[in-house]
Amino acid sequence: MKVNRHTPRLAHFVSLSTPLQGATPAARQSRFRGVSRTGLSAVAAALVLAGCSLAPKYERPELPVPSAFPNTAAPAAQQPPAATIAWQDYFTDPRLAKLIEIALANNRDLRVSVLNIEQARAQFQIQRSALFPTLNASASQTRQRPSATGIGNVSEVDQVSVGITSWEIDFFGRITSLKDAALAQYLATEESRKAAQISLVSAVATGWLTVLSDDEFLEITRRTMETRDESLKLTKLRFDNGVASEIDYRFAESQAETARAAYAQQQRLRMQDENALALLLGSPVPPEAFAGSAAGLQALAPIQDLPGGLPSDLLTERPDIRAAEQQLIAANANIGAARAAFFPRVTLTTSIGTASNEFSGLFQSGTKAWSFAPAITLPIFDAGRNRAGLDSAQAQREIAVAQYEKAIQTAFREVADALAGQATYDEQLRALIAQANAEEIRFKLSDMRYRNGIASGLDLLDAQRSLYTAQLATAQARQAKLQNQVALYKTLGGGWSTR
Repeated sequence: MKVNRHTPRLAHFVSLSTPLQGATPAARQSRFRGVSRTGLSAVAAALVLAGCSLAPKYERPELPVPSAFPNTAAPAAQQPPAATIAWQDYFTDPRLAKLIEIALANNRDLRVSVLNIEQARAQFQIQRSALFPTLNASASQTRQRPSATGIGNVSEVDQVSVGITSWEIDFFGRITSLKDAALAQYLATEESRKAAQISLVSAVATGWLTVLSDDEFLEITRRTMETRDESLKLTKLRFDNGVASEIDYRFAESQAETARAAYAQQQRLRMQDENALALLLGSPVPPEAFAGSAAGLQALAPIQDLPGGLPSDLLTERPDIRAAEQQLIAANANIGAARAAFFPRVTLTTSIGTASNEFSGLFQSGTKAWSFAPAITLPIFDAGRNRAGLDSAQAQREIAVAQYEKAIQTAFREVADALAGQATYDEQLRALIAQANAEEIRFKLSDMRYRNGIASGLDLLDAQRSLYTAQLATAQARQAKLQNQVALYKTLGGGWSTR
């Protein structure tokens, strides 16, 4: 049923109730036969008309982003989408896989997301139950004395009945719209749980790579500290013998202490990063997670590059976008419920049972009792409440549209950033490795010249500082490249699929 106009804003609620209850068994049975036919006809008509929806037809908004990602070509047909690649197949290092398993089992944020799904499912079932009549059975006994003086016989009425308690017949789809909104909220919660798992898997992988990078930084700093201590001893010896100036000696001392300060700082950051990883896991980090970390990130198995795909793929692969769309669908359904508030509500209350003055005669012939009470509530005047409710629902839908489009734009930016990293990190890392190799040769030559008295101590210490900076930059670029691959897997919707 399609309705394009709404009733006026006026609204005073008029209740029309028609309780029918016979006084005598014969009269009750006669009236019951006539009313039962009418009641059955009304219920049949209600079932035919029920389910008509006043909600606007849902249409997915247009993509508010370009039709293609930058820095990428269209993926080959045989390449599966990143979201379909199980995280066990993408993160192949057994140490990292073990950490992700621990996090999926123990992370409290993910546990809350799972419980939110259970709550949303229950709310949907509660809302869905309103579409069906509620049958209740009741039994009662009434004893009374007709005179306040206590003189007279005590009267007793026993009654047993089964009936429908205030069932709203959904002529205009109000309850159906609310049920659809609750279903969309439930589905959005399920998608949010998947998005939470994606974020958790990505965060664990990034945190693990960060700790491994810290170990590599510590090793570089430790070697630099040993080299500078050796240079300090040599400079001190030359200073004591009048060959080197005090300026050379103090500068060598400063560089050695700078390396010690950097080493202490790296130790602190390493401990803090491990604590952050433990929080993600929901339990202490097992010692074997960093076995062999002294070899550095370059010893890890390479992580495969991923195709960027097309922006339209994000609609089906990213759970956070699907969750935003379900929120939009829920807001669209709420408009139907707000529109239905302008139209009459029909409720039905019935009961059938037996009544007797004595318990022993409760189920004898002629003791049947029933009631049939349909009620119509028509809005006449409500001071603009229904109109305000409709305006609020329409505004909420516009908000949901904006949030859905923002989710798509954010996803597009995240994928584009990760693809930009994938296109440039290799060249940056190659250049930094070449620079570090050149600085290492320069340091060796400077050290040789200094020991033979050809170069000054300042030249040697400058070569040491340049080598340390180049090695740290190389390690940081290697860390950034690996973490960018993790980010690309996440932004393309990977991480919730599992084997």
